[in-house]
Amino acid sequence: MDKISNAANYVSDTVKGATSTASKEANKEVAKDNNADLSTRATATKDAIGDKVDEKKHNTSADVNKEAAKH
Repeated sequence: MDKISNAANYVSDTVKGATSTASKEANKEVAKDNNADLSTRATATKDAIGDKVDEKKHNTSADVNKEAAKH
């Protein structure tokens, strides 16, 4: 039963990591947009940093769950 739970968590964390990656990339583009005002760019930069943290957290968790599902 633990293997099923670990496999489900792996899939969930992989999807969350991919979502964070997509959000990070979108925020990076806004942060680099010279046509956006400064506060928008600053917010996008802050959000991209948060997305990077979430991305690492989810990807690390996915890796742990993947290994646990193998055993």
